[in-house]
Amino acid sequence: MIIVTDPDRRVKLPFSRGILTRSITLAGVDVGIAYIIASEVQRELVEKRRRIVSTDEIRELTYRKLVEHGLKKEAERYLFWREFRRRKVPIVVLIGGVTGVGKSTIATELAFRLSIRTVIGTDTVREVMRKIIARELLPDLHASSFLAGRVSGGLIEGFESQVRHVSVGVKAVLDRVQREGFNAIIEGIHLVPGFIETDGNTFMYILTVSDRKALEAHFYERSRYSKRPAEYYLRHLDEIIMLQDYIVERAREHGVRVIENIELEKTVNEIMEDLMERLRESL
Repeated sequence: MIIVTDPDRRVKLPFSRGILTRSITLAGVDVGIAYIIASEVQRELVEKRRRIVSTDEIRELTYRKLVEHGLKKEAERYLFWREFRRRKVPIVVLIGGVTGVGKSTIATELAFRLSIRTVIGTDTVREVMRKIIARELLPDLHASSFLAGRVSGGLIEGFESQVRHVSVGVKAVLDRVQREGFNAIIEGIHLVPGFIETDGNTFMYILTVSDRKALEAHFYERSRYSKRPAEYYLRHLDEIIMLQDYIVERAREHGVRVIENIELEKTVNEIMEDLMERLRESL
C-alpha cells in the first residue's frame, strides 16, 4: 500500500487512483485518459518501491505525466486547481436557464469535478416557500414558471413576479453559504441576471438550447429518467422559448456568460475554463 502524506492537513491517507483521476479531470482531461494517467502514476510509484509519498510529489509526478501525454495546457490547469483547493477558497456557481436545457445534469457533473457536495435547485426553494405562503397571497408562486403569467399579468410579467419571490429564498441560501464559507452549486430557472447579486466568489452562467428540435429532444430524454412527461412541456414550448429569449437578453445586459448546451463535456469544460480564468484574476 502507498501512503500519501499531506503536511498542510497533517494527515496520511492511502493512495487512490479514483481520487487522483477526479483531480485530473478538473483540468479538462477526459475521464478515460485521466484514469490512465492516474494508473501510470501509481505504477511508477510501485516500480520505485515508494511506500510513503507527499502530496507535492504526487502533484509533480502527475504534472510530468500530463506533459508526457502532450497535455501541457491541461497540466497547467491541474496545478492551478490543486493550488486553488489547497487554499480552500469557497465558491458558489449559479446555473440558470429555462426548463429542459440540462441545468441539473450540468450542475451534477460540475459538483463531481469540483468536489462540491451541496447542489440546490431553485424549484426546491420554491416548493418550501409554497408550503409557507398560501396560494391566495402569492398565486404566481404556485404556478409553473411558464404559466405564471396566467395568474399575474402576461408571460414575462408573471415570470418576473415569480422570480422576485423565489429570489428572496435564493438570497437566504446564498447568505447562509457565504456565512458558513462552504462551496455550493445552485441551479434553476429562477436564477435570472439582475435579480440575484453576485460577488467575487459567486459565478453565474446561463444555459440555452436555441434549436427547437434539440430542446424537444431534451424533454423526451429527460422523461425517460423522471416522472415529468415530455408532452406536458411540449404543449408549452412556445412559452418556454419566449422565456429563454428573455433570460438570454437579461444575461447580455448584465454581462453574464451564455452557453449553448449542446454536449455535456463541452459545456462543463467551458464553465471550468471560465471559472479558472476568473479565479486566477481574483486570486
